[in-house]
Amino acid sequence: MSRWPIPDPMQRALALAQEAADAGEVPIGAVVVRDGAIVGEGRNAPRAAHDPTAHAEIAAIRAAASALGDERLAGCELWVTLEPCAMCAGAIVHARIARLYYAAPDPKGGAVEHGARVFDHPQSLHRPEVYSGMGEAEAANLLRAFFRERR
Repeated sequence: MSRWPIPDPMQRALALAQEAADAGEVPIGAVVVRDGAIVGEGRNAPRAAHDPTAHAEIAAIRAAASALGDERLAGCELWVTLEPCAMCAGAIVHARIARLYYAAPDPKGGAVEHGARVFDHPQSLHRPEVYSGMGEAEAANLLRAFFRERR
């Protein structure tokens, strides 16, 4: 589907998104990478956890912070299958994630290149490098299939 090979971290994020879909959650997956190794991962679980903050990015950031023993994830990358919402973008800022890679844009709920554009605000305490599009077709197809089945 993609014109170029999808990097391993995004492959893992896509696999986590599929796990979320299989569990009846919106298919979003995320991994935190430091020095080439995954140090935290997560998938959407708001329904199962009865927790509106149980987004893939939040789970991955929490797991990485726990694994590294530090709330600051300087030097880390976050790979996620969908453009983060405002809540998740805020968590990225507070965690000091160095680079954000996301697959598919989210014109309705995204807050990086759409909507609130959290990192562009002068009040933003940190601005990660942002890259998008790797695995976009695969992530978008997972989302379309998930919502098509529910209609």
